[in-house]
Formats: sequence, C-alpha cells, structure tokens
Amino acid sequence: MYKIAVIPGDGVGKEVMDAALHILNGLDLDFEYEFAEAGDECAEKTGDSLPDETLQIIKDSDACLFGAAGETAADVIVKLRRELDLFVNLRPVKSLPGVGGLFSGLDFVIVRENTEDLYVGLEEYTSEGAVAKRVITRRACERICKFAFDYALKENRGKVTAVHKANVLKKTDGIFREEFYKVAENYPEIEAEDFYVDAMAMYLIRKPEEFETIVTTNMFGDILSDEAAALVGGLGVAPSANIGQKTGIFEPVHGSAPRIAGKNIANPTAMILSTTLMLKHLNKKKEATLIEKALKKTLKKGIKTPDLGGKHTTTQVAQKIREQLKEYLS
Repeated sequence: MYKIAVIPGDGVGKEVMDAALHILNGLDLDFEYEFAEAGDECAEKTGDSLPDETLQIIKDSDACLFGAAGETAADVIVKLRRELDLFVNLRPVKSLPGVGGLFSGLDFVIVRENTEDLYVGLEEYTSEGAVAKRVITRRACERICKFAFDYALKENRGKVTAVHKANVLKKTDGIFREEFYKVAENYPEIEAEDFYVDAMAMYLIRKPEEFETIVTTNMFGDILSDEAAALVGGLGVAPSANIGQKTGIFEPVHGSAPRIAGKNIANPTAMILSTTLMLKHLNKKKEATLIEKALKKTLKKGIKTPDLGGKHTTTQVAQKIREQLKEYLS
C-alpha cells in the first residue's frame, strides 16, 4: 500500500486534480490518499499557506500530488523543495497528437537543479538598489548531474547536454561545468556535451530534436523548461516532478489560472501526465503507460479543452480518458 498526499490547492488546481484522480481510480492501484491544504485559500483560512500538518502529511507519504498554488506559490512549493530536499526538477518535453505544437516528434527532458542558485532568496537592499547572492555548491552540481546520467541510462538516452554560462559566471557556472564532466567520466557509453544558456535558448527553437537529456542549474532550468513547453503546446501539457531521496511531489506547472477557475475548462493534461511521472517513480510503469496511451488516443480523437482548440470540459476530457483506459483494461 502506497500513501499518497493530495493537495488540490487553488484555482484550477482543484479541477485538474479531480480529473487526474478520476482517471487513477480507474486502475486497480494500492494507493491510500490523504488530502491536505496549502496555498492562498489555506492562508486565508488558517493564516499559513503551508501548515505544519500539511508538511508532516507529505513527509509521511510515499509521494505527493500537487494541483496549483496562487500568489503564495513561492512560499509553498519552493519551501517544500527545500524542506524535503527535492533536488531534482524533472520536466519532460514530449509531442502529443492533436495538440498542435510547434514541432512534432519531440521527446527530451530537462533535469533542473532544484535547491540552489539565485532562488535561495538571499537578497538585500543597498544604497544603490539591491544585491542577490547566487549559491552553487559542488555537492548539488554533482548529484544533479549524476541523476541526469542515471536517468539517461535508464531511459536508453544516448546523450546528456549541460547548460551553463561559464564564460561569464566563471566561478559558479565554472564549478557546474567541472562537476558535469567529472560525472560524465563514469558514463563512457553516454555522450556528454555542453552549451551556453543563450545558445541553448536559440537551439531549442532551431533544432530541439537534437537533444535528449538536458541538465542545468535552477534559474536556467526554470526559464528553458517553460520555453521548451511552448514547443509542444504550452504549459497546459507540461508535467513536472520534484524528486528527492525519500519522496517526490508531482505537479503541473501552469499555476492556479484564476481567470478560468471554476469554469470547468482547464486543461487536465499536465496534471494527468504528472500522475504518470509519479507512477513511474513508484515503479508502476505499466499503469503509467496505459494512462499515457489512453490520453494520446483521446486527444487524437479531438477530445480536448478550449486552450487546445477543443470544445470539451475538464470533466468530459477526464471521463473520455477513463473510458478509453477501461477499454485497454478489458
């Protein structure tokens, strides 16, 4: 029995979470769900966007499904990444049928270091403006690069690409590049290469099909992964996983989308794909593959939400995917 923490959160987070759970419940899974609160609405009700009770529920769970947080997102998800040492942010970039992305046939992943860089929030005002401190440690660089190579090996990917700006940030990104090539020495069967971040931003538009596994620092990974999502249809189809040694949090990256919240038109694809990342993390690859297959078949039939050019509701899309899943299981 796996214990799964479920945090719907704010806005469309509730709607896409309902959709994802509806599909998961169509499988015979040994899951026990425990619901918890976090985000804007939780802060309004309790005075805390991430109560200690919620943090403890996640710590006691094998994995966590997270919907979305609004204005308190940084206070919730960034804090969770640090508290739980979720040092990996995994962002798959994969073309889907019927979505109309800029490219077809793409299948690569961005592995983003999740705990350091400018996002440690060490900022202070000065008489002239403000200063932010960028933190890059060898330990964090080594373990994120090792994860990237291990992932590439497991998924039969033949190349890992490091992204940095070591020509300008000679010390911080210099350390990242050094550690990348040290780790690469232990994986002679995998090709290792590196590019400057500005060049990579261009290559993702010009020749994204050439990449398989991209590993980079926190802020560069944040920016590049959103750019990459645009190649395959936008944030509505972009799942993510925050992974540590003990647990993982699996969430879409589209946010709470307050302008469409409550209208039942939010795209559940990213949340559904995030559940498949969780299933794979829990060694339930067969179930993950079945959901992915049912999702692709449903999209191919033209059953999709308005953001993808369709006319179906969030609920209808989830129902159709579950019906398709039932066909595969029968």
